[in-house]
Amino acid sequence: MPKFAANLSMLFTERPFLERFAAAADAGFMAVEFMFPYAHDIDDIGLELQRHRLKPVLFNLPAGNWQAGDRGNAIFSDCVEPFRAGVALAARYAASLECSQLHCLAGIVPADDDARAFTASYIDNLRYAADVLDAHGITLLIEPINTHDIPGYYLTSSAQARQAMALVDRPNVRLQYDLYHMHIMGEDAPTELTRHLDAIGHVQLADAPGRHEPGTGEIDFTRLFSHLDHIGYGGYVGLEYRPTTATIDSLAWLQTLPAAQVIR
Repeated sequence: MPKFAANLSMLFTERPFLERFAAAADAGFMAVEFMFPYAHDIDDIGLELQRHRLKPVLFNLPAGNWQAGDRGNAIFSDCVEPFRAGVALAARYAASLECSQLHCLAGIVPADDDARAFTASYIDNLRYAADVLDAHGITLLIEPINTHDIPGYYLTSSAQARQAMALVDRPNVRLQYDLYHMHIMGEDAPTELTRHLDAIGHVQLADAPGRHEPGTGEIDFTRLFSHLDHIGYGGYVGLEYRPTTATIDSLAWLQTLPAAQVIR
């Protein structure tokens, strides 16, 4: 059974961010991920991780003005300086928190523009980030995202991600495979997980439609977890869903899995 990490940007939101670490540990998790830690002091986050013996497995590079609708700036040639500043900030947080993976959001292609026109900037920025992060022993992840939740998002399929990785040509760039996003985009997860296993650094989940906990939608997670075991995936699966109820109650689906094999 896969190892599960609680996404503290989605789960336990009944509490302030710094209190969610304790909640995750109390729920039995040994690993966590989150979207953007930058509003909080590194030492405060580090203290919570240490206090509750939690491993941070992933967070995002800064992604522009999130509240204004930005979803990354890696594709934009006129955002090189803010992108590089974000890489430096993320590297400082990751090194201090001993987090070995960072995700880079690509960005949204402006309406009426051709996505192909942004490829060169995207590849150049990924190469820069990969080289900086490699000096710290950090892996850079890229994640295809569905165009229903984020219309116009640049990276939308596993095949496109692999093409970008080939162009970047850096060993520390890997694929973040989100079962929810790729289900919505029509990918057959078992097929794609097998095809891209050599490149996958992290997996995330939510049921679809709705982006809620497993059991609320149409994805067969029992089958997918067995498949991940079968193909030998050894990384974490991040629980990046919006609970339909109190977070602790939304975790009841974990109890349906073989108890002796559940590793949180």
